[in-house]
Formats: sequence, C-alpha cells, structure tokens
Amino acid sequence: MADQDPVFQIQRVYLKEASLEQPNSPAILLEQEQPTVDIQLGVDASPVGDGLFEVTVTATVQTKIKEKTVFLVEARQAGIFELRNLPAEQTGPILGIACPQIVYPYLRGNVADLIQRAGFPPVHLSEINFQAMYEQQQQAQTNGAEQAPSVVTQ
Repeated sequence: MADQDPVFQIQRVYLKEASLEQPNSPAILLEQEQPTVDIQLGVDASPVGDGLFEVTVTATVQTKIKEKTVFLVEARQAGIFELRNLPAEQTGPILGIACPQIVYPYLRGNVADLIQRAGFPPVHLSEINFQAMYEQQQQAQTNGAEQAPSVVTQ
C-alpha cells in the first residue's frame, strides 16, 4: 500500500514579500550614535490545497537612533510543503517546527542581503529554536493569549 505511506516533501521555497524603508535618510545617516536593533519573528501555516500547506516565516528588523528610524526591513519567506498520511498529532509540530527550520535560513540570507544592499552593515538574524517557539505559542494559545516572540539586541 504505497499510497498510504507517510509523505513529507518540500514543493517550493520562495521569498513572498520584502520591503525596506529609510524614512529619515539622508540626515539619519550622518548620526554618529550607535543604533538599537529590534527584531520580531513570526511563523504562520495555512492549507493551500489537498495535503499542501504554506508555511511563512516573517521577520521585522527595525533600527533606531533615539526615536528616529534608521531603517525598517520586513520580509516573509515561505515554503509549500506536502504532508500526507501523517497522524494528526504530528501535523502541528511538523508545520510549526520542521518547516520553519527549512525556510528560516533563506529568510536570514535575504534579510542580510537586503540590508547590506541598502548600504548598511548586514544584520544577521540569530539561530532560532523553533521547537521552543512552537511550545511557547501552544502555551499562549492554551492560556488564551497569542503573543509573537521577539528578539531585541543592541
């Protein structure tokens, strides 16, 4: 019964959206002060067809000097994954942990490249423990509150 075998396949990985804003240029570029960097990450999964799911990892990177934005980058990297004949209890962790782990390195590269091409030193997104992030989201849903985890660096 080959048609009942579990299936987990990557169909496609792609950059869904990317934007860069420098609202205070060129004046902010003359500042000598070190900017603060705020990084927000999110994961979303949704069905797109029979046994097909789109998993999107979103990053928002904002740098500021005092209260003025130096640059703001928003990027969404996505993948289409085929999942068939898997137990229901495995679908959530695969979509919330395994798939984002596959998509995230592409997002990291695209964000660093976009920032560098804009004339800034690249911001390298750190490695993410998607299992801990998934468990935190599940706990938040259980408690009735959904909060996006964030990473703040300076």
